[in-house]
Amino acid sequence: MSKVTYREAVRSALREALESDPRVFLMGEDVGKYGGSYACSKGFLDEFGPERIRDTPLSEGAFVGAGIGAAIGGMRPIVEIMTVNFSLLALDQIVNNAATLRHMSGGQISVPLVVRMATGGGRQLAAQHSHSLEGWYAHIPGIKVVAPATVTDARYMLGLALREPDPVFIFEHALLYPMEGQLGDAADLEHAAIRRAGNDVTLVTYGGSLHRSLEAAEVLASRGVDVEVVDLRSLRPIDAPTILESVANTHRAVIVDEGWRTGSLAAEISAQIMEGAFYELDAPVARVCSLEVPMPYARHLEDAALPNVERIVSAVEQLVAQHG
Repeated sequence: MSKVTYREAVRSALREALESDPRVFLMGEDVGKYGGSYACSKGFLDEFGPERIRDTPLSEGAFVGAGIGAAIGGMRPIVEIMTVNFSLLALDQIVNNAATLRHMSGGQISVPLVVRMATGGGRQLAAQHSHSLEGWYAHIPGIKVVAPATVTDARYMLGLALREPDPVFIFEHALLYPMEGQLGDAADLEHAAIRRAGNDVTLVTYGGSLHRSLEAAEVLASRGVDVEVVDLRSLRPIDAPTILESVANTHRAVIVDEGWRTGSLAAEISAQIMEGAFYELDAPVARVCSLEVPMPYARHLEDAALPNVERIVSAVEQLVAQHG
């Protein structure tokens, strides 16, 4: 089976959605003539026309709001936000409208909106283009939040999201776009996946940190530590049963989260492990997160700030050594 890139998987998902449902349209900054900031919609303007591939002004609040209105009116909009940092300009629309209208209308109004955005660091784009804010969105009731980390999930999560009656936010780590992988045939919006089986330690992670965690697991295997890697895939809802089952097997847990440590998604997962598997633990839950600084521009500082393989390996080894 030939490999495809993550970018190609996203493009295939977008094309299938546009071809299969005339209500679907794509809008965002530079999605048309330029072909998308990450080339995910390259050629789509010529293929589908300006009514369905809509370049927008540089106003996230305006075009996310327009997407909400279109969804309420019966369309199936896919809104692309160039980077997660820019999504903050649309938080009023997201938190006060997209997430709440079903509840405030007593179930009379649904908002079948899909929002895609790039996230994460590692590209030397400094503090206004490089943060990992998925945990902020996972805090909001009324929306679903997913983080496809494989080409298969990138290919099929979009189609599933478009079938949802409520908003779905898809976070695509920017470092993944050129990544190649074998394309499978299934995805899921609500369940975690075991990406590597193991017996000694559970690594819980998502998005761009999955592949660093898998690399760290191979390093640790060479040193006699058998690591199980859990890919969350869905950040809201979190699949607690899969995490707790893994922890019950390994009795140790390390959470790898590119968000900042304080108030992080990693903290929520740690709490759920403590609440649901406290007596299964042989050691306190450990976390590997981004350092609590705005993302640096300098390459060596950015590398040091992010959860890297060395920090993951060190955290696991310390856990095993101290509580072996």
